[in-house]
Amino acid sequence: MDSPAMRISPLRPLVVAASLIFGLVAVQAQTRVVPESRAQVQLSFAPIVRQTTGAVVNVYATRSERRQNAAMEEFFRRYFGDGGPSVPPGRSQSSLGSGVIIDPSGLVITNNHVIENMNDVKVALADRREFEADIVLRDSRTDLAVLRIKNPSNLETIELGDSEALQVGDLVLAIGNPFGVGQTVTQGIVSALARTQVGISDYQFFIQTDAAINPGNSGGALIDMSGRLVGINTAIYSRSGGNVGIGFAIPSSMVRVVLNSAKGGSRNVVRPWLGARLQPVDGEIATTLGLERPTGVLVTSIYDKGPASEAGLKRGDAILAVDGQPVDSPDAFGYRFTLKGTQGQTPLTVLRGGKRTDIMVKLMPPPEIPPREPVRIRSRSPLAGATLVNMSPAVAEELQIDISDDGVIVADVEERGVAASLGFQKGDQIVAINGERLASTRDAQREIDRAGGYWEITISRGGRVFTTVVGR
Repeated sequence: MDSPAMRISPLRPLVVAASLIFGLVAVQAQTRVVPESRAQVQLSFAPIVRQTTGAVVNVYATRSERRQNAAMEEFFRRYFGDGGPSVPPGRSQSSLGSGVIIDPSGLVITNNHVIENMNDVKVALADRREFEADIVLRDSRTDLAVLRIKNPSNLETIELGDSEALQVGDLVLAIGNPFGVGQTVTQGIVSALARTQVGISDYQFFIQTDAAINPGNSGGALIDMSGRLVGINTAIYSRSGGNVGIGFAIPSSMVRVVLNSAKGGSRNVVRPWLGARLQPVDGEIATTLGLERPTGVLVTSIYDKGPASEAGLKRGDAILAVDGQPVDSPDAFGYRFTLKGTQGQTPLTVLRGGKRTDIMVKLMPPPEIPPREPVRIRSRSPLAGATLVNMSPAVAEELQIDISDDGVIVADVEERGVAASLGFQKGDQIVAINGERLASTRDAQREIDRAGGYWEITISRGGRVFTTVVGR
């Protein structure tokens, strides 16, 4: 959602800063009071700012793109002639954002969209030191990424706070590098919690704040009055590109899940798998279930070998809570369920036949059965530049597609490869090639190798099946 603003408006006076007692907060972090004297109104945020700004960094990411190789150009000339898709020249891209150092070893948390598709990352500290950084983990589903500073020394860090303890009205500070002008601190309150339907990531459960967040703040820190990180600023709602007082931050609870995966050596976030499809409970469904209002999520289908099936969940059940925490949408369920990790069990409060009951569900990652056996298509074919993998619960969960018994999945597509130019997308299921159904990536490679100059490819995408023909 970051986009250039038409203009930069002056910040309004920090009147709200006078609405709470900073001195008492420093001593009693959980006490919420209103000011009782003029002296209390005149207190400052400076101690918290000094405590935290050294751990908030600027993130500079770049990427150099190359021309497609000669084989790709030859493919287009051979099968499309001179009127085929053009091959653009190489170019460079760059991105600017913010990040937060959360570990003395040099781990930095930022937004995935800040470093997405980038291959060269640098981190600039508040004291003007600059470091190169490696990308440890990218997670598009939460829009979070973890970097590791190379050869770190004397780094300041911020302690992770508890976003679950936040309340609407709590005072917060946003720290980042808006518009590239340099490190900036703004203040505001928590305007709302558990915001969904924002359209930023798969796990939508955002903290909303009126602290000024602008382009360049992405990946920066949202700080509570104890100087702890309670969120990663990620997006704004704006018609002009500038701040209008509606900003969103990813809660620190989800940040902790991503960090734990990175610290455990994984390049992907490990999440628990339910093995069921869910939909929101609307007013009509709520009436049918005997609920006073729309709440919970409805189970619409169950994978017969997953945790939901083993726990006894049934199609038509309404899940009202995860370990006692109410859920009002599939986004809220996904967030709450992910926080439980992949060990042990967790109770789900289920409404069935007008009665509520707790069902214990096993926490486990989705299995990769069968193994992925990835195949990168390099030969001259419509799928050149695509990576194909075998279907499994892990692949289906990762790409958010329905599980099927056969076919192979497009797990990745080179941005400027032939497959991308012809419209193939990540998550497509390749059902058949030239009439031969595919059960594995080996089948796919065999059919591609013997296709010659003609390809009839059957694809399943979003529940719709269609066939595309390329060649003579």
